[in-house]
Amino acid sequence: MPTDLLGREYETFAAPEPLKQHGPARVLAMCNQKGGVGKTTSSINIAGAMCQYGRRVLIVDFDPQGAATVGLGINANSVDNTIYTAMFDPSLDVHEVVRHTRFDGLDIIPANIDLSAAEIQLVTEVGREQALAATIRPLRQEYDAIIIDCQPSLGLLTVNALTAADGVIIPVAAEFFALRGVALLMQSIEKVRSRINPDLQVYGVLVTMYTKTLHSDEVLQRIYEAFRGKVLHSIISRSIKLPDATVAGEPITMFAPEHKTAKEYREVARELIARGIVA
Repeated sequence: MPTDLLGREYETFAAPEPLKQHGPARVLAMCNQKGGVGKTTSSINIAGAMCQYGRRVLIVDFDPQGAATVGLGINANSVDNTIYTAMFDPSLDVHEVVRHTRFDGLDIIPANIDLSAAEIQLVTEVGREQALAATIRPLRQEYDAIIIDCQPSLGLLTVNALTAADGVIIPVAAEFFALRGVALLMQSIEKVRSRINPDLQVYGVLVTMYTKTLHSDEVLQRIYEAFRGKVLHSIISRSIKLPDATVAGEPITMFAPEHKTAKEYREVARELIARGIVA
């Protein structure tokens, strides 16, 4: 039996059948307080791959930098209604904030620098940890997956994302420094699970930025020792095509569909669907 990069029996995941009806959505928080590990890239490209398999996907850009918004070709600074306004303006229907992209089945709730004020405003809110969950609740029946692209921190915005989510996907770069602090993230997940969201799960650890070097292989082994069966079989290679796709405002699965990294992200999507994490 062939094995994967971690020595496990290699699994292949068949392309899923398109769905005849959509919803309710599984809410996935793409979360790691370390920056530069591929959270936004993975959010966009997993969503893009799922859409190609007939799923309806909503990305919630929950980072004041608005990288997911820009990565789908939307000028974050020119957007009036964002996730920030949806959370704090009770007169605003959240459907008015959803932006349809030019890719069939892929929508986004944009974000920009305005969201940086939310952390302070939430401090005085009643049920402050539940604000995001309440905001996106009306949308859950309309999508198969809602992916929350979190900011690189463990502040109140991230707690909101973990409270709203059914489960977490943790992107971890195949670099030594990316491993530092993952224990803190796991502690935060456990606190949210024990105090606010008892059904919260860790759906998987996604290894990103892998290169065929001794260093990457050593880090990969340490990730497996820490997370065992939680490590997804699909591993994302480091690639110059990813920033090219970001500049073009497209998921790589559409920008360069035959590229190795596009195939890897489609494999991630197939694995999540095959494991029942997304319908």
